[in-house]
Amino acid sequence: MTSPNGDVAARAAEGFTNQYGGDAAGRWAAPGRVNLIGEHTDYNDGFVLPFALPLRTVVAADRQDAELWTVWSELSDETITFGADDVAEPGRVSGWGAYVAGVVWALREAGHPVPGARLAIASDVPLGSGLSSSAALESAVLAALLDLGGLELTPERQPRLAQRAENVYVGAPTGIMDQSAAIRCRAGHALFLDCRDESVEHIPFDLDAAGLAVLVIDSRAPHRHADGEYAARRRSCEAGASALGVAALRDVGVDQLDAALAQLDDEETRRRVRHVVTEDQRVLDTVALLRSARVRDIGPLLTASHVSMRDDFEITVPEIDTAVEAALAAGALGARMTGGGFGGCVLALVEADRADEVASAVKAAYAERGFTTPGALTVLPSPGATRLP
Repeated sequence: MTSPNGDVAARAAEGFTNQYGGDAAGRWAAPGRVNLIGEHTDYNDGFVLPFALPLRTVVAADRQDAELWTVWSELSDETITFGADDVAEPGRVSGWGAYVAGVVWALREAGHPVPGARLAIASDVPLGSGLSSSAALESAVLAALLDLGGLELTPERQPRLAQRAENVYVGAPTGIMDQSAAIRCRAGHALFLDCRDESVEHIPFDLDAAGLAVLVIDSRAPHRHADGEYAARRRSCEAGASALGVAALRDVGVDQLDAALAQLDDEETRRRVRHVVTEDQRVLDTVALLRSARVRDIGPLLTASHVSMRDDFEITVPEIDTAVEAALAAGALGARMTGGGFGGCVLALVEADRADEVASAVKAAYAERGFTTPGALTVLPSPGATRLP
């Protein structure tokens, strides 16, 4: 996994100068995220608890006069240009540029006069790892365009606009969590988000005080966010809610779960519903423990979440399960897959002085099974999107 120690902001600024000449008007950063707990609950109007990573996407940018947007990406060393016609409707810009064009499209659709701009993008958020590189890109571009154009859009409204760019322009059926985390997180806190009304509470998540760390393990099993399996899980949840006569599965409490499951004829739908309902409760239980500064006690909830994703939602893969099992065997207090599934990352709550030991145990388990060597990084809750000095 890429280290946060490299100066990604300097790379974005240097890229701007190399591509366009002169200095950028400013640099804007937005982080990747991990979801501490609450997987596939977001599009079910439920609860999630992400926190922002020190890994960031940085956009160095300046205005240009015409209704043109020129974008260079460090990752591909490619420059693309698109104009007003290309953002008149979804789908006209493809590939990585669609995430940038989608933000311009969403702003214009909402009635904002988006300035033409030249942008240079650098990032430490790894692609395909379930750390929401797409939301980091959208959120950093959004922050840049808002500032460059002097546009008024409150932080409360920004995640929904960035999500619309991804859902409609790019065509990825994501919930509101990723953009909310990238934009609204605070350092030292997890973001308790109610995905129905989009209200948030910043929950203290003081790992240092507890002598703990979160170890993020990149499984090296590629995470595909817009693939058919993600969409199939979403359809299954919607079918379950419809059969139960509720607006969303968030409306089924754990005390109602047995009765609800008895109303469902399809065993697969029952498993999907059971995961979402119990996962919502695990988020609430985790928040209650963190409010009481009982950080160590959330470990079993993390592990129970993983078991539910593995058995009921069926979204893990062998590399992911191996990482969780090896981390727990090496002394992690809890471990789970984080992200949409079918690859991506695992997070493990570990004693701070044993993080390297746990990471080594996971790498040994991978070697034994012939898997590609995983990446590992300890992280602390970091701030959301911001303009850099």
